[in-house]
Amino acid sequence: MGGVGALATISIQEPEHAGLNSYTPGSLADFDRLYRVSFPRVVRTLSSIVGSQAAAEDCAQEAFTRALRSWTRWHGEVPVEAWLHRIAVNTAISYRRREKIRALPSLLFRLGAPRTDLDPADWADSRSLVAELRRLPPKQSAAIVLRYYHGYTNREIAAAVGVSERTVGQRIADALAILRKRIELGEP
Repeated sequence: MGGVGALATISIQEPEHAGLNSYTPGSLADFDRLYRVSFPRVVRTLSSIVGSQAAAEDCAQEAFTRALRSWTRWHGEVPVEAWLHRIAVNTAISYRRREKIRALPSLLFRLGAPRTDLDPADWADSRSLVAELRRLPPKQSAAIVLRYYHGYTNREIAAAVGVSERTVGQRIADALAILRKRIELGEP
């Protein structure tokens, strides 16, 4: 490859993702291809974290905007989609933090006195996985989604979110323990 300033092409072997085999950092054509191929997967990941399709699409757009700004700085240390998911998950975590702060006053008003008319068996049938994932801390929710929805290994998740494999394992274990406890207690 050429001298200073020359763009290097970085090959990524990801057989399950046709078309994701090489990217040149800084190439707008390659970023456009990454966007077209990855956007639906990123939205699916984020919808499980933020809880709605519209919010997931907004977060995905923001994540791709951030990724485009950093596109020349990506050099292939991690696979491009893992790098992109790291940006997207961080964007979703920030979104959830902002939403919690905005929702606090109305939440306190809506809560009022606790309901005593709910039968835990009825509640168990009506709850959704997305609602339960949304109740988890964002980092735990992201780890669960990337592991069990996308099938990433702990190593791939660690690369995607920028933490150690041990931290990923702990987040998954903590999230599963919380979910098990809620099921056992019949928590609504």
